[in-house]
Amino acid sequence: METKKTTRKPVSKTAVKKTGKTPAKKNAAKQLKDLFEDSLKDIYWAEKALVKALPKMHKNATDKKLKMAIEQHLNETEIHVKRLEECFAALGKKAQAKKCDAMQGLLDEGKSIMEETEAGAVRDAGIIAAAQKVEHYEIATYGSLAAYAKVLKEKVCLKNLLATLNEEKKCDELLTKIADTAINSKAK
Repeated sequence: METKKTTRKPVSKTAVKKTGKTPAKKNAAKQLKDLFEDSLKDIYWAEKALVKALPKMHKNATDKKLKMAIEQHLNETEIHVKRLEECFAALGKKAQAKKCDAMQGLLDEGKSIMEETEAGAVRDAGIIAAAQKVEHYEIATYGSLAAYAKVLKEKVCLKNLLATLNEEKKCDELLTKIADTAINSKAK
């Protein structure tokens, strides 16, 4: 019996529109470990970008408690970078950053907020809002990464990711407290 040879036609843009499915890139993640490593590269870039952005936020903030919170979180962020480097080492990989479009967008928005507000309570309120958007992105990312690390049995990574997740949550809570107890009322 003769088998018929079939050739696959490339997926057309029209077919993608009809099905709603996005075709994967050639180097797309095929396993959870691939997605995990790719996501680590993304958040590594994000944390390094934050190390550069937080001093600008600190310089533009006027509230003493907000400035202290930003300074404290900058110190923590530097530790987050080191923890991620430990994760890469535990995986036997070189620490590598891949541009995080989401974080870039959040940082651009934060810069825009500072440019569009006068120095003082209103800008401080804007800085808190921008910083909390960053924290929420990080909380979602570290939560997902920790879940992946748990399934992949990457104990060193899991420990580091959970430690960072906890610090991100605490920072978010502190920013809420600062906004609720002083900044937002002053900005009114």
